[in-house]
Amino acid sequence: MKKADIGVALYLLAAVIFFIVPISSNLLDVMLALNISIALIVLFNTLFVKEVLDMSFFPTLLLFTTIFRISLNVSSTRLILTTGNPGNVVQTFGQFVGGGDLIVGAIVFIILVIIQFVVINKGSERVAEVTARFTLDAMPGKQMAIDADLNTGAITEKQARERRNKIQEESAFFGSMDGATKYVKGDAAAGLIITFVNLAGGTIMGILRGGMTFQEAIEHYGVLTIGDGLSSQIPSLLISLATGILVTKASKEADFSNILVSQLFGIPKVLYIVGTTLAVLGIATPLNTLLFLAFGATFIIAGRQVDKNIGIESIEEEVNAEETEAEEVRKPENVVSLLQVDPIELEFGYGIIPLADVNQGGDLLDRVVMIRRQIALELGTIVPIIRLRDNIQLNPNQYIIKIKGVQVTEGEILFDHYMAMNPGYVEEEITGIPTFEPSFHLPAIWITESQRERAESLGYTVVDPPSIIATHLTEVIRSHIAELLTRQDVQNLVNNLKESNPVLVDELIPKMLGLGEVQKVLQNLLDEGISIRDLLTIFETLADHAATTRDTDVLTEYVRQSLKRAISSKYFPANETTSVITLDPKVEQEIMASVKQTEQGAYLTLDPETTKAIMNSVQNEVTKLENMGKTPIVITSPIVRMYFKKLTEDYFKDLIVVSYNEIESNVELQSVGIISRDGDK
Repeated sequence: MKKADIGVALYLLAAVIFFIVPISSNLLDVMLALNISIALIVLFNTLFVKEVLDMSFFPTLLLFTTIFRISLNVSSTRLILTTGNPGNVVQTFGQFVGGGDLIVGAIVFIILVIIQFVVINKGSERVAEVTARFTLDAMPGKQMAIDADLNTGAITEKQARERRNKIQEESAFFGSMDGATKYVKGDAAAGLIITFVNLAGGTIMGILRGGMTFQEAIEHYGVLTIGDGLSSQIPSLLISLATGILVTKASKEADFSNILVSQLFGIPKVLYIVGTTLAVLGIATPLNTLLFLAFGATFIIAGRQVDKNIGIESIEEEVNAEETEAEEVRKPENVVSLLQVDPIELEFGYGIIPLADVNQGGDLLDRVVMIRRQIALELGTIVPIIRLRDNIQLNPNQYIIKIKGVQVTEGEILFDHYMAMNPGYVEEEITGIPTFEPSFHLPAIWITESQRERAESLGYTVVDPPSIIATHLTEVIRSHIAELLTRQDVQNLVNNLKESNPVLVDELIPKMLGLGEVQKVLQNLLDEGISIRDLLTIFETLADHAATTRDTDVLTEYVRQSLKRAISSKYFPANETTSVITLDPKVEQEIMASVKQTEQGAYLTLDPETTKAIMNSVQNEVTKLENMGKTPIVITSPIVRMYFKKLTEDYFKDLIVVSYNEIESNVELQSVGIISRDGDK
């Protein structure tokens, strides 16, 4: 055991023993002196501690000191009643502090009790209760502020974690302090009761067993009782004062003494007024002239000194600022900070700032948090930090989205307007400003707030500007999520899986596949919108086939087949026949015949005319399905799927290509077109 553990255990054990075992007056003197010392240590710790959480165990400390102090009360009571000699400390408090007079001692004792009960305990209890309530109520807002700072890149994940932990610790601390103040209040009440018991019991013992008269008994035992009460109430008062100081500190992190002195004596004008007032009172009234003039002169001199110091500090700050600026000019530019490229950036004109400013009611930051959560649930990958910043070079209502520092798209909104889109069945048109929805480039109309209700009643889909930006940002991230997946992200996913499946991870990485090869497979899946959330199935499949091939494209096909349940549920609704396009077997044969294998992977060698004919046929069939209001899906044989996808991705980036092995057996399909070279089928 550590020395600290032994010390705390002995402290608590002594308190329990003192309740049961009688102790000598000399040992009681030592324990009372220790009790006063601890009370002083607690008081000055709370006074000078810079952060309240540095005294996070204060509620427990209150309980410890309270039980120890009560045990000493019991021991002193036992000595007073049995021997009439409770030791030097109790007698000194009774005779010296109380003036050796029962009435004076009783009055001092009563005053101390009133101060502790009515002033300190009552105030500390109320402040602790209010602080605990407000701290708890403020937790959601503080958590949202941390999430917002994290999403904008103002803080790191580690800093966000530390701030969240600090918020939880503060909430727990002030909640505990709310209850701990009851210890102090109960301790004071117990001390008062014990004092009256001592007085009554001592008087009876003196009369019945000591042969004293009533006057002698009450004088003798009264002084001892008052001494006992004072020796326990003064440490209790110090602890109560420490409690009040801790819960009333306005700043959670502050140098109490410096701030107190600077706030109290930091304004020269106040010192001049007070000094002048005291001097006038000393001259114009019967008050002690010398005393009040001395105080007045002291405050006036102190005011002049503070005024002088303020002037010197302002000059020093101005000089330091100029020196700092000059140093920055002389210092060669630090270009390292300029090399950092943010994965995702949303820049906007000054007209959009209210949407991102929480103080102005904007919720764009909250929507960014939801975007990251939505994509994590949908695709199973972590979206990098999205940095939001204003750009005065943009038009007021314009915004741009950058991926790795390069602009990939832009949009423009009308503040205080709504975008209304016709889902296809609205017959009555509504007046507004024609535009295009930025995410899917659908025709839309800008309408005012007064038109919103009517547009919704007519069947229009109406969205507000923050939703437009959030949807656009979501689609851009979804289409670029594959390239945003870094090796570090993959390593984090691997580490997470390893906690529950260490055998699988150790078998696969790095013995069978390197981290970069696993990254490529995951990027291939994300590139076609396939979720990698079921990482266990993906790694199991890779471990099964990595022994025969390390071609990441081929491994991706094996993984897709293992994920056929997820692929089927994504593209083929249950209890519904899905219209699809199939591939002519002749076209499949031509594609496979043109595949060339190299050490770097496979590639197609189709001649341009054949490629053009196939693309024309794809265009015709896709157009047919789109005119029917259906999503174009092409079904191919397993061996052809990845090559056909590579062939078409430059022409039809969002075309869905699925192999027969990626479809559940209960899915109902209907072929409504065949892609052929001649284009006549």
